[in-house]
Amino acid sequence: MEISVELTLTPLQDDFEPPIIDFIKRLRNSGLTVVENPLSTQVFGDYDKVMALLTDEIKAAFENTERVLLYMKIVKSDRSGYEPHF
Repeated sequence: MEISVELTLTPLQDDFEPPIIDFIKRLRNSGLTVVENPLSTQVFGDYDKVMALLTDEIKAAFENTERVLLYMKIVKSDRSGYEPHF
């Protein structure tokens, strides 16, 4: 089963960029399709592979950042090729 996941990592600290950059770089190294934009990061792929990756990487981000929020949306389908038709 293919899924698409949108993630927004929000460290609650003044120096917020390094934890976000580290999180995105770790996702990029997964071999899965990862797309970033200014507001979020999307990960696309097989459910089991994506969720295993996110379990490890979210835990690492939480362990390495004192106060942090993570927003996540999951869609059951690979939306990586989506193009608006309007």
